[in-house]
This record gives sequence, C-alpha cells and structure tokens, in this order.
Amino acid sequence: MSHSAEKSTGKSAESFTFFENVYDIVRLIPHGKVTSYGAIAKYLGSPSAARMVGWAMNSSHALVPPIPAHRVLNRLGLLTGKYHFGSEERMKELLQAEGIPIENNQVVDFQRYFWDPSLELNL
Repeated sequence: MSHSAEKSTGKSAESFTFFENVYDIVRLIPHGKVTSYGAIAKYLGSPSAARMVGWAMNSSHALVPPIPAHRVLNRLGLLTGKYHFGSEERMKELLQAEGIPIENNQVVDFQRYFWDPSLELNL
C-alpha cells in the first residue's frame, strides 16, 4: 500500500493486511457456528491482537463479499459487537436465524457452537 493509500484509508499497510487476513478467516466460519476475536488472533499468529480483530469486524460491515461479523464474539460468547450492526438486536437476530440460541446477549452453550480456526483449518 502506498503512503497516499495509507492516508486515504487511515490504515497502515500492516493493519490493512491483518484486517484482510481476519476477513479471510471470518468468511470461513460455517453457518451455525461462532468463534472469538482471540481465536482468530491466535490462528493468525498474534494471540495478543484480539482487540485488533474487533476493529477489523467493526470496519467490515460494508465489504463485498460480505463478512459474517455476527459470528465473531468475545471469549465468553458475549455479543460485545452488537452496537456495530445498525440496531442492538440485529446481531442477535442473525445468530438466532442460524439456530444459535442467545440469552442475555450471550450464546447459550457457547462451546457447542464454537468453531476454532486453529483446529478446523489446515491452511
């Protein structure tokens, strides 16, 4: 990415590449499954970058092909990103439409629906 591209996007070349890698992983999360910011960061070799994965999700809503950002939660299965979906209920609605039960903004039986890219992907 050129210096001018950095200025126009507000992202460094390094963060742009990290975000693209995050998006590639999130697109692989199967329908009816969820993962965590930390699991994605760990898979990408940056276990302390869970917050950066969250920033990537916050920046993903208008991308094509779509990013199923609703499938990425915090380590406890909480819908911490729900405020970035246009309405507070949208993330919950998307997950429930995939058969994932939600109570009090948290996935019920989180481990049952958890998809770990480090175990599932052989990339």
